Amino acid sequence: MTAIETSALKPADRPRRRGINLEKWGWIYMRASGVVLIVLIFGHLFMNLMVGDGVKAIDFGFVGGKWADPFWQWWDVLMLWLALIHGANGMRTIVNDYTNPGVVQKVLKGALFAAAAVLIILGTLVVFTFEPCPVGAPADLLPSFCAA
Repeated sequence: MTAIETSALKPADRPRRRGINLEKWGWIYMRASGVVLIVLIFGHLFMNLMVGDGVKAIDFGFVGGKWADPFWQWWDVLMLWLALIHGANGMRTIVNDYTNPGVVQKVLKGALFAAAAVLIILGTLVVFTFEPCPVGAPADLLPSFCAA
């Protein structure tokens, strides 16, 4: 078929493209991650601000105690991953909308991917390797809840 014949076809008659439709899956991801993020964020805010002494209780010890529980580690890591990927995908959409395909678009998308990847890796490392009471640290530098 020539280009003229293809353009004259009705949408139902056009040959279907093969492969994964990444734009469709990106759109679905944005909706699904948005719903999950609402639950995660409001759960995070409720636990940090409403339970216990509220905002006055948030300090190094509070974070250390919270991240001692694997449930809260995974809660925060899931929130981190979903939020960063959601935000990077949204920025990718903006880059697609406001730049022409070419070098600039590739550089901007590469920078978005790199920034999101670095933040996800560093954030995950912080959550899972956080040690509020390191062994061998001077006692005067340790928080009060650490056993001396």
